[in-house]
Amino acid sequence: MLIKRKSIEAEANHRSGPTAAAPKKANRKPKFAPVTLSEMDGVRFLHFGTEWVQGAMRLRKPDAIELEYAQQMMAWMLFIDAPQNLVQLGLGTGALTKFCYRQFEEATVRAVELNPSVIAICESMFKLPANDERLQVLEMDAMDFVNDENNHGHIDAMQVDLYDATARGPVLDSAEFYQACANCLKDDGILTVNLFGDHPSYARNLKAMRFAFDTVLCLPEVHDGNVVALAFKRKPELNFPELYEKAEQIKASSKLPAKSWVNGLKAACDPK
Repeated sequence: MLIKRKSIEAEANHRSGPTAAAPKKANRKPKFAPVTLSEMDGVRFLHFGTEWVQGAMRLRKPDAIELEYAQQMMAWMLFIDAPQNLVQLGLGTGALTKFCYRQFEEATVRAVELNPSVIAICESMFKLPANDERLQVLEMDAMDFVNDENNHGHIDAMQVDLYDATARGPVLDSAEFYQACANCLKDDGILTVNLFGDHPSYARNLKAMRFAFDTVLCLPEVHDGNVVALAFKRKPELNFPELYEKAEQIKASSKLPAKSWVNGLKAACDPK
């Protein structure tokens, strides 16, 4: 059942959510918020029982990345030409997973999602392809995935978008988590993370990432709150003329606004 709502992506993401930290509870089987949908102007949105947007798909372009912050999660393309192993932690509407699967035909693409209802709704309502020899959607905890030594040292790029219904901040944000993510990456691997720029979780996540990664750079805030951070396992060479050339190639092949990513990186590197 589709529930049409007036409050969608930009308005929803503007809210900061409750400020009080949730009390710690003993380990038990997770309880998930209901997965709900809304539609507006040809775009289908995913929610977890609230008006917070967890992802979106334009119905006429199901394999395109609709939201700007999600497009920014692909900024690692500026530095990695031919990835072989790509991972998304948090499936959402499957936008990043679908795009990577279609765009990089030589790559293995895996998505890790704890909530089985999200996987089911992606398959039925967001055009997520079935698993095959290149695509694998895993129903498991992201922390278990990154701690699995079988995944260490093999991944070119990892994209982290782990939010619950309350959207207080990423549900995994410790130095131990980000170190485990770094362990999964190749020596020149890159992590992209969706953060909330106007929330206390922002500084905490950046501190944890800087503990685990050589270099962390943030793109400009979009959607009244979303900030995408790029964490480099090894310090990158930021040759901006070359990056702008690469951005033109990315735009030509994928239609993604890669020039804006270079502008954002350049701004992040400029002294204040």
